[in-house]
Amino acid sequence: MTAKTVFQRIIDREIPADIVYEDDRCIAFKDIHPAAPVHVLIVPKQLIATVNDVTPADEPVMGHLFSAAKAVAAKLGLAGGYRIVINCGPDAGQEVMHVHLHLLGGRKFGWPPG
Repeated sequence: MTAKTVFQRIIDREIPADIVYEDDRCIAFKDIHPAAPVHVLIVPKQLIATVNDVTPADEPVMGHLFSAAKAVAAKLGLAGGYRIVINCGPDAGQEVMHVHLHLLGGRKFGWPPG
C-alpha cells in the first residue's frame, strides 16, 4: 500500500493545517511556505496524483476546484485579482503528488511568472 500524501493526511485530520475552506469535494488551507501574502492550496479530497492523471471522470471535481478558488478569493478579500497555478510533475515544481491549485494574491504579479 502506498503511503498517504501529506495532503491526504490533512484531509483525514492526521496533521494540522490552517484550513480556510472546506466542502464535500475539496479542502483549502494556507501554504506553510507562502510565495505571496495570500497563498492557499486547494486540494480535491479525491486523490489524483498529477494533471497527467486526470481523466474525463475527474472533470466535475477539477471544475469544482475553480469554483472553490473563487469562493476562497472572495472570502480572503482578493477583489483586485489573484493568480492560480497548477504544477504538473517534479520538473514544474510539484512536490506533493496530489493535484492542487495554488491560489496566490495580496500583491501584484509580473509576467512571465518564472
